[in-house]
Amino acid sequence: MNVQLPFGKSRTTLTIPDANFLKTLMPNDIEEGPTGDEEVIRSLENPICSRRLRDLVTAGQKAVIVTSDITRPMPSCTVLPHVLKELNDGGIPDCDITVVFALGSHRAHTEEEKKKLVGEAVYGRVACIDSKGEFTHMGTTGRGTPVDIFKPVADADIRICLGNIEFHYFAGYSGGSKAIMPGVSTRDAIQCNHSRMVREEAKAGAIAGNPIREDIDEVCERFVPVDFIVNVVLDEKKRIRRCVSGHFIEAHREGCRFLDRLYKVRIPKKADIVVVSAGGYPKDINLYQAQKALDNSKHAVRDGGCIIWTASAYEGLGEGVFEKWMTGHEKAHDMIEHISQDFQLGGHKAAAIAMVLEKAGIILCSDLDPDFVRSIHLIPGTNPQAELDAALERYGRDASVIVMPYGGSTLPCT
Repeated sequence: MNVQLPFGKSRTTLTIPDANFLKTLMPNDIEEGPTGDEEVIRSLENPICSRRLRDLVTAGQKAVIVTSDITRPMPSCTVLPHVLKELNDGGIPDCDITVVFALGSHRAHTEEEKKKLVGEAVYGRVACIDSKGEFTHMGTTGRGTPVDIFKPVADADIRICLGNIEFHYFAGYSGGSKAIMPGVSTRDAIQCNHSRMVREEAKAGAIAGNPIREDIDEVCERFVPVDFIVNVVLDEKKRIRRCVSGHFIEAHREGCRFLDRLYKVRIPKKADIVVVSAGGYPKDINLYQAQKALDNSKHAVRDGGCIIWTASAYEGLGEGVFEKWMTGHEKAHDMIEHISQDFQLGGHKAAAIAMVLEKAGIILCSDLDPDFVRSIHLIPGTNPQAELDAALERYGRDASVIVMPYGGSTLPCT
């Protein structure tokens, strides 16, 4: 069996002996509908539990469109022109529209990166800014999370949120209200919300009873009303397979149901060896982002098994606190004890990796220096094929192998 694994902006081929091959976790085969621009237009013309965007707005209002930063695969350059047309048709000119990149705790963009994200035409039409600067305190959620929102978003008359829907390892799903919390919130607010990741109910594919997702949605339900969302579900080729528009809860949940049909993949059993790719650029731009694929892969590997994790991570670890935690603990298990006593945003992803290490060994095939990989409690790999061959020798001729070429998207379930 030959499987293509995305790695950065390229691909590598993995060959698995038929006797050992258990399954390649690819999106489920579901009916094909409109894709790309056609699907976005269909969605905007048929919003869920909402009037059309053009009918929600009036001339004189100031509108912000919150969209994803460069670490997310959200195709803003495809979606934005159609959203701008709706706003223009509703009477809002370009000069009253601002695109805000939801950075959360991530780094700021260069101007060239902003231009790439929205496309040159949009970049030349409307203001495009990062969510860095002044924040407005708007209250506190019932769980104690401060609602501190980037001022241009807090002050806007109309708020539209764009995003892509994927499984999220503790918020259940990305998309929807996540554009606001954590997207345009302060680091302290994000840290407070994310501190609940240690709860059993905070897991991929879970909404009801998930304390993190419920806290996120409360921010928009009570404090920062979102007038309209446009969320997309992408396939493994990064095509828009489904677009959902309208009410920030109802449209989002419809998108989540589609994602389940596409990417929740049944496995016959847990494997001895799992080979997982983050899905290539931009999902493996750094280890901080690629961690989501690793976390999904833990659902496919048996206790005591091995995960071969492929991620370019050419930008390094990607976040300061994450790097401090990964390099600053003598043993990986120490990070789990640390997070339970002192939750720190960034440290939470380090602790999540440590939790996977409690279950299985992790071999990282990346562009990082091998000595550095050892310093962060992982085993450096040369290439996925060599590491798979070695793992098969180690686990025996009957060892089973599962491959996850798009680990950040596919969620294994038994």
